[in-house]
Amino acid sequence: MSSGNTVQKPQSNALPMVIVAVLFFILGFATWLNGSLMPYLKQILDLTALQASLILFSFYIAVTFTALPSAAVIRKVGYKNGMALGMGTMMLAGLLFIPAAKTQFFPLFLLAQLVMGAGQTLLQTAVNPYVVRIGPEESAAVRISIMGILNKGAGVVAPIVFTALILSGFSDTVGQELTQAQVDDMANALVLPYLGMAIFIGLLGFAVKKSPLPELEKEEEEGSETKGQTKQALAHPNLALGVIALFLYVAVEVIAGDTIGTFALSMGVADYSIMTSYTMICMVFGYVLGIILIPRFISQAAALAASAVLGVIVTIGVVSIDHSSYAISQFIFGENSLPDPLLLVAVLGLANAIVWPAIFPLALSGLGKLTSTGSALLVMGISGGAFGPLFWGLASSVDKTAPQLEQASAMQFGYIVMLPCYLFILFYAVKGHKMRSWGSKDEAEGKLAAE
Repeated sequence: MSSGNTVQKPQSNALPMVIVAVLFFILGFATWLNGSLMPYLKQILDLTALQASLILFSFYIAVTFTALPSAAVIRKVGYKNGMALGMGTMMLAGLLFIPAAKTQFFPLFLLAQLVMGAGQTLLQTAVNPYVVRIGPEESAAVRISIMGILNKGAGVVAPIVFTALILSGFSDTVGQELTQAQVDDMANALVLPYLGMAIFIGLLGFAVKKSPLPELEKEEEEGSETKGQTKQALAHPNLALGVIALFLYVAVEVIAGDTIGTFALSMGVADYSIMTSYTMICMVFGYVLGIILIPRFISQAAALAASAVLGVIVTIGVVSIDHSSYAISQFIFGENSLPDPLLLVAVLGLANAIVWPAIFPLALSGLGKLTSTGSALLVMGISGGAFGPLFWGLASSVDKTAPQLEQASAMQFGYIVMLPCYLFILFYAVKGHKMRSWGSKDEAEGKLAAE
């Protein structure tokens, strides 16, 4: 009888690992490209902060609607074909950006983002199990860490590539009202790069389908038990609270990574499109720090608490420090290059780096046979990336005709929405992950006796 955990043994795991690594880089590249795309479209289409946040909302909300259907597709067609379909969907999304740019029709950009998010969800659902199952189980954590660094490393590269290919000729347009000719030129600059990305992803999808990547054996379906297992899993407070904590974490991760460029644009920073790279550099540094320190020098729970406290402190700094202050920039770069609140948003990448790796095992602790169900529920927390920027946009919203300084101040205050998120993560680190029942010990024992 098949264990459901085996792979058809290839001669070497080296090539499959390289393929999976490339796919993780592509996932990270397409995800963190949003940090440059959001302010660019805000400038071209003259959007409010709330309207601009819909660019992220439409991308991340796809996780909520397509996660379970993606799993069903993979059960039907297999993991390797699922990867190819995911990349095919991402290719379609890239092609949709062409008519969106030509027409400058905002809803069409949102549709392209939604399709891109759906393709990413399918690809992630297919590729993530390979990281664990194409090599020895005891070294899975090392592979996960490498893939995580590749994903965030792509977040450093994506804004730089976007700026070089698309924005390089338009740096003098920041802080001024655009003519229709400038708008047309900036919109048309999106066409060739997105066409190239679509072709590249399509060819990569075809290559993966034809590659010697081993097919994972399909797990047996438990269909009728799924609803019951979900209810049982959520009866564990450490899981239920962990799902909320991960939802809030992804919300602040996306706010810090993808709104920083829009905030920079409102402050007249010419290089606004590369600001996501700053946040990602801080995240990669935090990721490496976590690998070194946990659990050798600090426990997962303690690391999570420290991250949450840092998040609270930095958030307070972001919303309270005068955006004409350049003290941090002077200290780091020796010049007044970037305002302090902007750099502090990037520092949130350090606070966010090890939150996901810390919450995940704490939330699954003690679940036993419900672990896979709990894991699926936790992954759905990614939908927090849709709502975090939306609430930031609501809190930042002022009339788009308002003076630039007023818009910058509104966006700066908008980061206050992260404060309750970090406070809840701190609660989870200190107490929430330890909870094993919703009531008191006596109430829990009485309930068990009644059952």
